[in-house]
Parts: sequence; C-alpha cells; structure tokens
Amino acid sequence: MEPVSLPVGELLLRPWREDDVDAVQAAVRDPLLQRWNDLGSRTPEGLREKLARFRDWTAGDHCSWAVEEGGTLVGSVALHSIDRAQVEAELGYWTTAGARGRGVAVRAADAACRWAFAELGLDRVQLFHAVENAASGRVAEKAGFTLEGRLRRSHRYGDGVKHDELLWSRLSDDPPPALR
Repeated sequence: MEPVSLPVGELLLRPWREDDVDAVQAAVRDPLLQRWNDLGSRTPEGLREKLARFRDWTAGDHCSWAVEEGGTLVGSVALHSIDRAQVEAELGYWTTAGARGRGVAVRAADAACRWAFAELGLDRVQLFHAVENAASGRVAEKAGFTLEGRLRRSHRYGDGVKHDELLWSRLSDDPPPALR
C-alpha cells in the first residue's frame, strides 16, 4: 500500500515526512498529549525512527497521516491494527494544543474512516480512549462512532497508569456524521 494524501477542507491529511521531527517534538511537550499518548522516545532520533515507521505503509497494517492546516502540523490520525480478514481497523488521533476545540480531530477521524471504508473495503473502525479523556469521547461521537462499552484497566497510557477505556465503533453502513 502506498501513502496517500486526503484534503479535508482547509486541512490536509498527508504522509509523514522526515522534516516533521521538529514540529512533532514541539507538540509532544504538551502535558495533555503526553498523558494520553505514549509516543515513545521524544528525542529527535527516537521521533525520526517513529516517523519512518509511520511513513512506511508497505506492510498494509497501518495508514498514518500528519494533519496539516495552512502548512502547520496540527495533529495526527492513523488507522492501525488493520485486519484484512476481519475487515476492520483501529483509529487513533491527537491534536496540538492550539488545534483543540476546533473540530480538527473530528474532521480528520471522519476522513480517515471514509477513506478506509471506500479504499480498503473495511467494514468496522473502532477506537479506544481512557474514560477520563472526555475530549476524545466527544471527538468519537461527533465523528459518527457509537459507544459500545467499557473495558476495565485495559491500557497503560503515557502517564504510566492502566486506565479503563471506552470502546467506540463506526461501521461502513452507519450514517455519516453531520460535520460543521
């Protein structure tokens, strides 16, 4: 699978580039991003390795995009754990502090799902977030996901604590969200 770009209004979901390291390093200084996302090493070398993995879609198990607005990195969205046999994947996202509350994550998540349904033939995209991360729940709901349940102590987040998570899904035949 080859990386693709997805224009979404004023946003652009584009493949990660090697020169994104500085912008990602600045973004991961945000304590909120650190709490809910384990991005591994925050050194330039560690981030460079992570971005190289994000850029390489050849295994077919993930599609990872930088979310850009006006030439500035404002977030990330990725389909990962793509399972062709089960025709499903998981969705993950984050936004920079300055992009929060403006619908960036909602529009990026919706675009990734629409693309996954149309281009990969997936039937289900699911996402998980810590119960305490209410903002992520608002993103899921606005992006057309349905809350399915709670998973107890299911994932260790960037804060090092295992949190209960909420499980959401969006199916290929669910009505699309009404985005503003």
